[in-house]
Amino acid sequence: MFNFSIDKRAIYILIAIMVITKIVEYTTNTGALFSLLLSIPGVLIAITFHEFAHGYVAYKLGDNTAKSEGRLSLNPFDHLDPIGSLMLIFAGFGWGKPVKVNPRNYTRKLSMETGQAIVSLAGPVMNILLALVFTLIYFAIYKFAGTSFIFSTTGNIVMLLITSIISINVGLGVFNLIPLPPLDGSKVIMPFLPYKAKEFFISYETIFSFVFVILWVTHLAGNIISPIIELVFTGLMNFGSFIFGM
Repeated sequence: MFNFSIDKRAIYILIAIMVITKIVEYTTNTGALFSLLLSIPGVLIAITFHEFAHGYVAYKLGDNTAKSEGRLSLNPFDHLDPIGSLMLIFAGFGWGKPVKVNPRNYTRKLSMETGQAIVSLAGPVMNILLALVFTLIYFAIYKFAGTSFIFSTTGNIVMLLITSIISINVGLGVFNLIPLPPLDGSKVIMPFLPYKAKEFFISYETIFSFVFVILWVTHLAGNIISPIIELVFTGLMNFGSFIFGM
């Protein structure tokens, strides 16, 4: 049995190594630094709406916890987790400050487990919806703004910024659907698991977190979910192109 505090420190050490590695890259590569700056609005939007969606859906199901703690807000500072935000910027995956919910308050029309699955699914779904909205904005600008704007310096930055917002939302949405604790995906699949599997997931949540970071550092997790992220991103681009006849 692993000690929680030891695992947590180990995770933070691994995170620090990844962040330092990226910082070194940014200081020696101006293109990478520019990409970093472009990613910041996307990170703020993705995390803020993701966590808001968790709290809002919980509230609609009867739980007032998020509202009483001021989490039914679109103020980014109410939702940002310092480490999770850094990870999203520097490592390509991350998280916000978890929204506290109390499943016992959910409507009795649903089991607590089902309610929790719906609340957990709300965050990733919000990210995919945001990616869709910004995809439509991207193609609307491309179709109606004219080539003089598109190929101007301002236009180029705007289009790159929107593309970054789409990419980050897709990445955060897909990442959080991975069915491993403590990610949203683990709670989404919980109602479908046998009792012993549920107990195992809950009992070894910290170990799963540690193992996942190891998998990400070694690029194994990235190799698994990157094609999915690329597939969703390409699908959105194709959909936007189809809608605007381009």
